[in-house]
Amino acid sequence: MKKFAMAAVAAAAMMAGGAQAYTVGSFSSGFVVPNVVHDSTGTTAVGIISKISSGSGCVFWTFFDQNSVHVTDGFFPMTNNDYHSFVWSANAGVNTAGKRGYLVFTAGQGTSTTCTPVANPSMTIAGNAFQVLPASSDVAFVPVIDGVVTSGIPNLALMDANSVTEVAGALTLSAVTSSAEFSMRYYIDGVAGGNDTNIVVWSTGDQRGSHTVFMYNDTQVPKSVNFDLTHTELDWFDVESIVGRPANYTDGFITWAVTRETFAPLVSGVKNTAATPTTVSVMTYSVIASPAFGAVQTMLGAHRP
Repeated sequence: MKKFAMAAVAAAAMMAGGAQAYTVGSFSSGFVVPNVVHDSTGTTAVGIISKISSGSGCVFWTFFDQNSVHVTDGFFPMTNNDYHSFVWSANAGVNTAGKRGYLVFTAGQGTSTTCTPVANPSMTIAGNAFQVLPASSDVAFVPVIDGVVTSGIPNLALMDANSVTEVAGALTLSAVTSSAEFSMRYYIDGVAGGNDTNIVVWSTGDQRGSHTVFMYNDTQVPKSVNFDLTHTELDWFDVESIVGRPANYTDGFITWAVTRETFAPLVSGVKNTAATPTTVSVMTYSVIASPAFGAVQTMLGAHRP
């Protein structure tokens, strides 16, 4: 998603030129679920609550793959103070098992048979999400990125990779705040099926490339390594796969310094900084599974200017 506007309100969340904090749990005209998948191990489930000042509304959803390619979409009507349960495996359609991606939910106006965008929808929505893991009798929290959605698209089914440039609930890099640093937790043991950490990186730019980062252990000692992001807008990678990490680095965090140029288009293996996006929204988090604790936990990636 690169060239359109899911949330032109990020500037309001900035103070003194610094990057804004994540915003969650608010009502707005839309939101993003940044990491969605269903397979033999479970499925993503989303709950939507609506508030409508007048009339009735609808919610349009679009599923994009990890490279922001439109895969499928749909909509459902909602009334005031309504709740809708959206289970991804029940809505995804055929040939989607194991296909990781993200969902965009957008408030519109319509009936049970139509759903169209409006400049100022009377309905606002809020969402929450989690990954259902029946094999381990567990669920994992999936962060929802709140955002105001404004659209010049007369048909929400036409949303494509260019439909969203910015999401208010994420960290947004712009001319005002052009750089930031993420700190992402990990907890591993190098044993298959043991303590495992996967890191999620989602953005509205092109994040592909090998990124040099500092990996810290729990005694404040850094090690310079690289992690590779292979998809344009959503990556899910195993920390244990990082080449060159010290074997005894099992508990700590990874720092990743980013600028808007980090998310410039990758052309023939080189970032085309001349096409650096004007704004780009980014979110990171860690999903940590530990048999000793018998649970899967989600930890947001901290960020600072």
